[in-house]
Amino acid sequence: MRFANKELFKTLRFRIGLAFVAVCTPLMALMVYNSVYAGNVVREQVAQSTQNLVSLYMGQIDRSLEEADEYLYQMAAQETDFVILDQPDSYYSLRYQEAKIRLSNKISADINYYKTADMFFVYSDNNDDFFVGPKNDQTFEQRDQARILLTGLLKHRDKADTRCIQSWCVQRVQNGYFLLHAVKVGNVYAGAWVNAKRLMIPLNLIDFGDTGLAVLVTSEQEPMDHNDFVRDKGIKFAQDEAPFSITGNKEAYLEVGEPSAKGEFRLVTLIPEKAIMEKLPIFQRIVLLVPIGFVFILLLLLFLVRKHILRPIYRMLTAMRRIKEGHWDAQIPHYPASGEFEVMNATFNEMVSQIQTLKISVYEEQLNHQRAELKHLQLQINPHFFLNSLNIIYHLAQARKYELIKEMSLSLVEYFRYMFRSNLSFVPLSDEIRHTCNYLTIQKMRFPGHLTYEVAAEPATDLVPVPPLIMQTFVENTIKHAVTMDEPIHIRVTVTANAAKEPERLFIRIEDTGKGFPPAVLSQLQSDQDLINEKGENIGIWNVRRRLELLYSSRAVIVFSNGKDGGATVDITLPIMNKEQQSFDKTKPLLE
Repeated sequence: MRFANKELFKTLRFRIGLAFVAVCTPLMALMVYNSVYAGNVVREQVAQSTQNLVSLYMGQIDRSLEEADEYLYQMAAQETDFVILDQPDSYYSLRYQEAKIRLSNKISADINYYKTADMFFVYSDNNDDFFVGPKNDQTFEQRDQARILLTGLLKHRDKADTRCIQSWCVQRVQNGYFLLHAVKVGNVYAGAWVNAKRLMIPLNLIDFGDTGLAVLVTSEQEPMDHNDFVRDKGIKFAQDEAPFSITGNKEAYLEVGEPSAKGEFRLVTLIPEKAIMEKLPIFQRIVLLVPIGFVFILLLLLFLVRKHILRPIYRMLTAMRRIKEGHWDAQIPHYPASGEFEVMNATFNEMVSQIQTLKISVYEEQLNHQRAELKHLQLQINPHFFLNSLNIIYHLAQARKYELIKEMSLSLVEYFRYMFRSNLSFVPLSDEIRHTCNYLTIQKMRFPGHLTYEVAAEPATDLVPVPPLIMQTFVENTIKHAVTMDEPIHIRVTVTANAAKEPERLFIRIEDTGKGFPPAVLSQLQSDQDLINEKGENIGIWNVRRRLELLYSSRAVIVFSNGKDGGATVDITLPIMNKEQQSFDKTKPLLE
């Protein structure tokens, strides 16, 4: 998987796609940034404009409340009737009632000059007396609810002192919100009562979008109106002093607020984001679609590059891979393409045809050379053994063992009859085993009592083709270097096969009970070094290796080792070849 990923990174398709992405990504990022920046600029401008508007209206509300405050402070400072109302248990006195009537007439007349206030009231705590000066549009029920709330509130001196006396406080009456401010003179309170909806009448005329609005919010972040709207839209009013914020879970709203300088509330406007974005120029809105356009253009360019460049290159690479695998008949099929690729395809097909013709010529020349070299190697083996055989007869004649000379002569006749026909490339394994046994019999005559041998082969391997003299060479090398007159030696030859598996293999093991290979010689054999010296010794092993290389290439393996209990071991692994593979012809190369 890791290799496949590395190959993918090297492909032209990946690099072209990467180049497009590298070029388009900064442009798309710049456009997106420009779009976001433009949106933020417009949002900030709208927020600043709305902030100015909110500050203006909040200032008007505070001035209206301040006018009511000035009226209350002036009345508390100038009216001496407050002193009469403050006297304990004076409610039923004539003087008290006259003072009450004068104050009631005054606040009832003066309330009409203050459009923001709903009513003025006076409360005497010592006499538990409450009276109001309401506007004409107030109902009796509204007055009674206000009386009950205000009487209960003013009786609790602590709460009144901390909240509603110091500034305008927010009071909730049933489903409505009201503002309250009271001025204390002794134990008499003079105050103003304002309906929050009355303060919002001018703001209701301003366009804040289809779903935008302005609302007064308490210090606990509760809206004084439009509760259902705020709840349905999931609006959470900000508690910090940021210039603006985005709120809402179903629809985004721009929230801009301004706290009141006179009370514990603030004025907040909610403008829908879509109404703000509608004020963007048409180009800025198109910028939002540019990244999508880039993606479509990138896909279109990649499709065209794939069709007109990558696909022709892929066809050519496919043909090259087939040629690399040995399919020299591979051709690039004709198909409509650009002029450059048509010329390249035609040139490639012509080049492959010429290479195939040249390869056949070179192959035939190489084949003839390999045949000549193989015959030369076999001719090198025949004189080598012939000299050894004459040497054995010489020693037998010295010992005057005429019967053994006769027996050995017959064995030599069989041996050389096999050698004279061993110019073939392959012989049946049974013939090679019989020849090896014949050779061992001759050597046993030479070393009576000091040499024994055993040859075991599976019956199914009798007809398996093998190169001639492949076993006899190593047996001869064992006798030459391992057999001595000091102690007997045993040679064992074992032949097995795994014809049931793929690929089929023939295993030949030649082992003896001698001293084994010397360490230096074994190291050279295992490293495939040649052991031929100036006298021509050890040429047999070199010949076997060379022949196996010519016949099987790297499919034949020879392993040299020493046994655990001593002795040398030679393991030969050969591929089992069929009849078509046994002869050198033009259809199967010798070297792979």
